[in-house]
Amino acid sequence: MAAARLARAAPAAAGAALHAAGGRLPLPGGGGHHLLGHSQGGMYPAGFVYIFMGLYYATSRGTDIRMAQNIFAVLYLATLLLVFLIYHQTCKVPPFVFFFMCCASYRVHSIFVLRLFNDPVAMVLLFLSINLLLAQRWGWGCCFFSLAVSVKMNVLLFAPGLLFLLLTQFGFRGALPKLGICAGLQVVLGLPFLLENPSGYLSRSFDLGRQFLFHWTVNWRFLPEALFLHRAFHLALLTAHLTLLLLFALCRWHRTGESILSLLRDPSKRKVPPQPLTPNQIVSTLFTSNFIGICFSRSLHYQFYVWYFHTLPYLLWAMPARWLTHLLRLLVLGLIELSWNTYPSTSCSSAALHICHAVILLQLWLGPQPFPKSTQHSKKAH
Repeated sequence: MAAARLARAAPAAAGAALHAAGGRLPLPGGGGHHLLGHSQGGMYPAGFVYIFMGLYYATSRGTDIRMAQNIFAVLYLATLLLVFLIYHQTCKVPPFVFFFMCCASYRVHSIFVLRLFNDPVAMVLLFLSINLLLAQRWGWGCCFFSLAVSVKMNVLLFAPGLLFLLLTQFGFRGALPKLGICAGLQVVLGLPFLLENPSGYLSRSFDLGRQFLFHWTVNWRFLPEALFLHRAFHLALLTAHLTLLLLFALCRWHRTGESILSLLRDPSKRKVPPQPLTPNQIVSTLFTSNFIGICFSRSLHYQFYVWYFHTLPYLLWAMPARWLTHLLRLLVLGLIELSWNTYPSTSCSSAALHICHAVILLQLWLGPQPFPKSTQHSKKAH
């Protein structure tokens, strides 16, 4: 299966993506290839094309599968290193949890080394971006964030949190150059395709209305297929997603006592003196933003597990409610892993996944604030 996937996806030279978007450039060796998703039936953004083109040639035109698996094994180790660096700076998760992160997920190991999906590539770039943000390298962090989006657009689930952090740190005017980096990189990477067929490239690569197949869903198996495919259901999920993001932004992330519109001002002109963003503020905002999006996703397929697998320990241990003991948190992790390893998914596995997500959301809402005491003191002193 790894060979078949690599053979389908990797002959993706830039001409191949242009062909899929409507272009007519010749491909290496003649013929044509469509950069189609494994189960979604749509083309991926430009960054995917370039990376898998390199993988194609690094593996003797997709024939050296052992080399491809070795590359993805290195990618897996790089992901763990970047995640450990993030957790080291937050100092919130007990060491014994990392054993489960490294050794207890058959599904994640399969996604990396057996399936050769592009999801791990996007996530390693995302975790590199977060490390740069933690180092206060905001420009470079936004650059690699955009690069991750160019590989797979699920990274956009982190975007609301990143926007909030940029506005908190720089205000509206100060955030514009950083947002310009994100947008500019997308234009540069996609330029060959945008020049050839802009509407085709944008509609296929960033298709937010893409219809998912009920056969592959992990999270909505207990629903009738007709409801799963209904646009009203999709709209309800989007409404719930945006509503919960707004509630977290208003009640959990923004705690200065000023209107949230104060984030648009220059930090030096705000009533409450600006405080440096702490590692836990940055990480909790980004991880929570992504997790909310996953909870209300129209469908989760098996390879999507890596979208949030490495963030789960932080979400469970960084801001725990008192009623959530270590044993209960491990139970939640175990049930989530079991749900993702049940193939095909069942009504029970999907329901268990939603229950676990609800428990995490509840403790994120009820748990201690991730903001430092100095911020709260500044508020009282004012």
